Amino acid sequence: MAKRDFYDILGVPKGADEGTIKKAYRKVAMKFHPDKNKGDKAAEEKFKEAAEAYEVLSDKDKRARYDRFGHQGVGGNSGFGGGGSMNMEDIFAQFGDVFGDESPFSQFFGGGGGGGGARTRRSTGKRGSNLRVKVALDIKEIANGVHKKIKVKKQISCKTCKGSGAKDASSVKTCSTCRGSGYVRQVKNTFLGQMQTTVACPGCNGTGNMITAKCHSCRGNGTQQGEEVIEIDIPAGVQDGMQLSVRGKGNAGSGGGGNGD
Repeated sequence: MAKRDFYDILGVPKGADEGTIKKAYRKVAMKFHPDKNKGDKAAEEKFKEAAEAYEVLSDKDKRARYDRFGHQGVGGNSGFGGGGSMNMEDIFAQFGDVFGDESPFSQFFGGGGGGGGARTRRSTGKRGSNLRVKVALDIKEIANGVHKKIKVKKQISCKTCKGSGAKDASSVKTCSTCRGSGYVRQVKNTFLGQMQTTVACPGCNGTGNMITAKCHSCRGNGTQQGEEVIEIDIPAGVQDGMQLSVRGKGNAGSGGGGNGD
């Protein structure tokens, strides 16, 4: 099925400014938020779809590429909407600050008052770094566009510990500070008065677990050197020096952090 236009998803005109786009995303995200639509898969997909649209339109460079080349200019189908590499936890982690700590909506995007439980727990592990690969094209490929497969050396999830960073299953214990929730509660003074909010647990960095013995292969990082074949769709009409983004195909993150691009 063809991907919907990002401007239509958020309900904004093509020339909308940054503030208008952020306000529109907040409205759509709250409408289809999983905690307000429990068990509704259609609402969950619309929530992801809105996050994908905002991720592109809120970034000046990505928006410029999208305006010129459409979805192919920002990675084709590699975005996280509709089953891409970014899951619900990634969306909460990346876009929760749209609402701000003082906003009454922040309880939903911080994983506290929204009732999302473990689903909205977010790790504060280190995100993997981005990779930049130069691709040579001939005249025909530039004119018509081309599908390429590129083998790259990169940091991948550790094969020994499956990315956990632990020596074995017995080396992973529930965090005693947050009791496995990944969050601790704090009381903050806001313009609405005192509000109880949740923040990532400082004891386990939001993972809910503590590692008592590290993996000998990755020394607890959860990553190791490897390689991967990455497929990219290059649209017709590209110019020298233009950058195209493929989400989640960069170096693997450590401590539960997401992959780079």
